[in-house]
Amino acid sequence: METIKISPSLLSADWMNLQQELDNLSAWGADMVHCDVIDGVFAPNITFGMPMISALKKVSKLPLDVHLMIVEPERYMDKFISAGSDTISFHPEASKCPKQLLNKIRSSGIKAGIAINPDIPANVVKEFLDDIDYILLMGVFPGFGGQKFISEVMDKIDECKKYTYGRDIYVELDGGVTVDNIGEMKWRGLDAAVAGNAVFAAPDPKAAVKALKA
Repeated sequence: METIKISPSLLSADWMNLQQELDNLSAWGADMVHCDVIDGVFAPNITFGMPMISALKKVSKLPLDVHLMIVEPERYMDKFISAGSDTISFHPEASKCPKQLLNKIRSSGIKAGIAINPDIPANVVKEFLDDIDYILLMGVFPGFGGQKFISEVMDKIDECKKYTYGRDIYVELDGGVTVDNIGEMKWRGLDAAVAGNAVFAAPDPKAAVKALKA
């Protein structure tokens, strides 16, 4: 079984020293850098936008795993693409044209994903299986890091792995990931996990990344 990929979320990083944090993530063995873009409308927080993605791209040694928690992501997709995103996921219920948007992302050579909130049934992904490269399951409701994992989401991993069987689609989970629960997630077939506090707030972040991937 392959080691799960870890995508630490910059929401939990030291924003006063982001370039150092990016260098640290590479040294710690992370696979991607998770970038939570929140507009304060779709979710109750405001983080950063296209200029930050562009700045991160210039110094990051790792792919930028961009998660758009914004209303009508189609309004800004061209800019997120040109900013240097390596993967882009968004919430289909927030878009007026999700299929067209997925095709736009993929035609730009970027991996496209749909994000599923805890209260959204996993079967909504069936409509998009021909249009996506990955599914991003939310283990908490979007907005802030450090929330407790919603255990019912575990079953969604199983369900999504059934839908994606035989397809080149990976399943990622964002929110509430810890060293204690990632073992079951991996056992259920999870391919990638977003970890914020589990990495950045750990006494030894490098050891934490290693433990999450083990």
